[in-house]
Amino acid sequence: MSELTTVARPYAKAAFDFAVENGAIEKWHEMLAFATAVAEDASMAMFLSSAETLDKKIEVFINVCGEQLDEKGQNFVRVMAENGRLKALSAVVALFAELRADYEKEIAVDVTSAVKLTKKQQDNLAKTLEQRFSRKVKLNCTVDTAIVSGLYIKAGDTVIDGTVRGKLDRLAHALQS
Repeated sequence: MSELTTVARPYAKAAFDFAVENGAIEKWHEMLAFATAVAEDASMAMFLSSAETLDKKIEVFINVCGEQLDEKGQNFVRVMAENGRLKALSAVVALFAELRADYEKEIAVDVTSAVKLTKKQQDNLAKTLEQRFSRKVKLNCTVDTAIVSGLYIKAGDTVIDGTVRGKLDRLAHALQS
């Protein structure tokens, strides 16, 4: 995967820079995601690895994508195909999403609680986390009754364990030391 990431990075950066210049970040993200879905389709993957000519492969791929790709998107796919990089499309989309989140100052935060959080609780938590991280926060809430009470929050490399289960585990570890 790291090799694909290395290959995909300049393509993702070029696509993202172009999208920013043209105010079309959302459109480009959608186009890249659709092209990735087409490339990962089993029958398309088999066709792309067949003995067909490169021009025929590009033509079929772009025709399958249809109106989902505009002219610039088609050119992007064509360049990737000519350089034998269509297999890296999924990594391009992932890197594009990272660049987009960084550009939009948004961070995905995973929140685990013992009970389902209400809309008001989610809004208050998001507001507090936005102040802490100085970024727009997108909450991904899940429920896990094993944590007993409290919240387990993970944002990037930052983990905030305010659960009763976590406190009990830390207490047990302290008593064993």
